[in-house]
Amino acid sequence: MTSTQVVVVGGGPGGYAAAFLAADLGLSVALIDPEAKPGGVCVYRGCIPSKALLHVAKLIDEARHASAWGVDFGEPKVDLARLREFKNAIVKRLTDGTGSLVKFRKIQYIQGLATIDDPHTLTVKRTSGGEETLRFDHAILATGSAPAMPAALRVDDPRVMDSTSALDLPDVPGSLLVVGGGYIGLELGSVYAALGSAVTVVEMTGGLLPGADRDLVDILAKRVAQTMKSVLLNTRVVRMKAEAEGIRVTLEGEDVKTAGAGEASARGNSQVFDRVLVAVGRRPNSAIPGLASTRVKVNDRGFIVVDEQMRTEEPSIFAIGDVVGEPMLAHKASHEGRVAAEVIAGENVAFAPRAIPAVVFTDPEIAWCGLTEVQAKQEGRAVTIAKFPWGASGRALTLDRTDGLTKLMLDAETERILGVGLVGPGAGELIAEGVLAIEMGANATDLKLSIHPHPTLTETMMESAEVFFGQATHVYRPRR
Repeated sequence: MTSTQVVVVGGGPGGYAAAFLAADLGLSVALIDPEAKPGGVCVYRGCIPSKALLHVAKLIDEARHASAWGVDFGEPKVDLARLREFKNAIVKRLTDGTGSLVKFRKIQYIQGLATIDDPHTLTVKRTSGGEETLRFDHAILATGSAPAMPAALRVDDPRVMDSTSALDLPDVPGSLLVVGGGYIGLELGSVYAALGSAVTVVEMTGGLLPGADRDLVDILAKRVAQTMKSVLLNTRVVRMKAEAEGIRVTLEGEDVKTAGAGEASARGNSQVFDRVLVAVGRRPNSAIPGLASTRVKVNDRGFIVVDEQMRTEEPSIFAIGDVVGEPMLAHKASHEGRVAAEVIAGENVAFAPRAIPAVVFTDPEIAWCGLTEVQAKQEGRAVTIAKFPWGASGRALTLDRTDGLTKLMLDAETERILGVGLVGPGAGELIAEGVLAIEMGANATDLKLSIHPHPTLTETMMESAEVFFGQATHVYRPRR
């Protein structure tokens, strides 16, 4: 049996951030994960590989659009094998880096699966064989989440994919059904559409990206309607069945007879697709072996219950990331992991952000942070909304991408910035300014008086603040 002050179970962005900081703070640390090197779902099978493919998809789209500017590249030719190599090389480079950082910090890295024996002991079943028992002062559970696959959509056929298998790019199907109009479905659907698939998106609610600001989503929805074969809202999948020619899917909704894989493949309300991607969300990996031997509580949604210092009901055990609740975002997990490490080291800190940014890496991108308009209405908060259309942005015009909007949510009395929303190319790179503004308690005057470089898309933040005062240079919106 070996001993350590801190053991971290799970080597994703939350887990390795916690382990690295704990080591930097002088604690002895062990990090356990099934993979050979830290990275987790985000690096191996999520954020990173998907963004690599989305970058390529955007390049393909711009190459096709360039003919409108007088530049004709011809139709792009896609070499799937080389595209996979590009994606995999990025993953390898990042995980090689985290692996080196483990060694630099003298962290004990154990590849395997952990079982909790009691509040201060766990056993690791090593991937290479054998077991190791570890005694610890504190543990941080960072086991993440996995793609949700409802029983009704489970078909034992490789042509029915989840997000993990879709990122492997097995082929470019002639027709693809994406079940779920959330960020995962839209991002991966965009990739396959750019590569040449006829993509149909099915969403059971009345709009894409449920929960996101409608002003932002409406702009994205117009673009999606052009790039996808069809988008079916208020539609659900009744059943799926594997057949020789594809996956037969029975849909229930208003427009199901007019879209999908084509008349020849349709039979009543059922249609055949070459492949189906099920992207209906993720579930927390809280079924940790041996967890019941502790006082750790799991709520009815499967999330581990923690306080603002990331402590569970068991004093020696902390939990962070997707396994403790939404939003399921890597950057949230990383910050929670750092808080847990600092608390264990004896510092009086808590995870209490005013704003956690969210980004949907579609084209155009959507990003938001802080209070949304829907939340303001639900909470009965008096807010003022200021919007700046990218059609009035010189930089957006030079990119030939005026399909964008910058939106501020401001306190009606204090002018304090409460929320920021963006839709447009590069929105994910712009949202950090909104996060900083909210965290620093900035108001509309602060943003208006901060000189932004011209011509850039960042100017839309400044000009949206000018809209609030009815003094925007490039739009005429008198203050009411």
